[in-house]
Amino acid sequence: MILFRKLLTLEEARRAIRRNFKAKPLEIEQVPLVDICGRVLAEDVASGLDIPPFSRSTVDGYAVRAEDTFGADENKAAKLGFCGNVNIGELPKVTVKRGEAAEIVTGAPLPEGSDAVIMIEDTERKGDEIHVYTAIAKGENVLKTGGDIRKGELVLKAGQVLGSREIGALAAVGLAEVNVYRVPRVAVLSTGAEISEPGEMLHSGKIYDINAYSLSAAVTEAGGKPAYLGVFQDDPTGVTKVLRHALLSADIVITSGGVSVGPTDVTPKAVASLGKPGIVVCGIAVKPGKPTTVAVVDGKLVFALPGHPASALLLFYLLARPLIAGLAGRREAKPLRVRASAGMRMFPAKGRRTFVMVSLEHARPGRLVADPVPTGASGAITTLLKADGYLEIAENKQFIDAGEEVEVTLFEPNALRFWGQSEKNVR
Repeated sequence: MILFRKLLTLEEARRAIRRNFKAKPLEIEQVPLVDICGRVLAEDVASGLDIPPFSRSTVDGYAVRAEDTFGADENKAAKLGFCGNVNIGELPKVTVKRGEAAEIVTGAPLPEGSDAVIMIEDTERKGDEIHVYTAIAKGENVLKTGGDIRKGELVLKAGQVLGSREIGALAAVGLAEVNVYRVPRVAVLSTGAEISEPGEMLHSGKIYDINAYSLSAAVTEAGGKPAYLGVFQDDPTGVTKVLRHALLSADIVITSGGVSVGPTDVTPKAVASLGKPGIVVCGIAVKPGKPTTVAVVDGKLVFALPGHPASALLLFYLLARPLIAGLAGRREAKPLRVRASAGMRMFPAKGRRTFVMVSLEHARPGRLVADPVPTGASGAITTLLKADGYLEIAENKQFIDAGEEVEVTLFEPNALRFWGQSEKNVR
């Protein structure tokens, strides 16, 4: 097998993956509300009842007939007879007649005969007589039956990611469980004799495994469930064995390291032996990430990413993330982009689309400057920490000049820092 003989453009790589793999939502499962945070709703949800199911008071005060308060003010109180109490969580035992008022608490059902609630601070009780010092309108301080959600009203649409607000709405309409798409399982593993697990003693010539943990977190952010399998030596038989095992339980497999053309770069050959149709991408004309390899094996994806932490995470964002989101049923969200000025001249790799990790600084209000972050050696972590996003330099562009306007795609955890930008700078 000859690797990386013909590099695909990024667009060609994406098309090759799409031809062989359809990122459709996985099967539907019914899950209790307590376990659905972050899941994707698989069906429209309509309310089976009015919310609230009864008209209720929104304040502490007295349930009255609004017309009985007309003309009342601080100098001339309307005097109403006290007719009883209305408590929360039970049906009212009183009826409010003309010239009467019933004491009521927030959330309690409106008693029969009343049509408004006067706040307690606008009243004074003197024995069995309630003095009202302001006039109110019919329906004031009352949330009517169905005033929040009507029976039959669409509450949530299929495809919505369920967070605290959505789950609260589902609970409000009385649902204990709902249909959601299954979360895609993504196996993550690292290869390389130089890689050690965090927590172990770091021996000479070793570095800690960065990729497995950053990629696992990225899988979770995309809507998947990572399964970390560990670190494996650059042994063709061993790597092939663990990949076959991973494909049995995972929907997608992601490896990092061992994808170039050196004697220890065994991953592409191992991936090629797994099944049909096999490797669909074997090298991409991008920098970083040229040796990235992608295979489809019996309907499942295998991504073999570079070992450099920044390269691995970038190619994950460009290729793997949208597919994981698709399997999870998430709508593909457009990344947040900002316009900035290049802080210095930047050159692309010849014949390859170049992605430059950049940090952003506010030069003055309304103006951002994008400065390249040094990529460092393969174990460097500073690129991931310092980069706010990346910019693209097209294959046919000679360079980006200092001061030239560029578009920076933000990494989501850093995006909020730049939401204060004017509309002309944010896309």
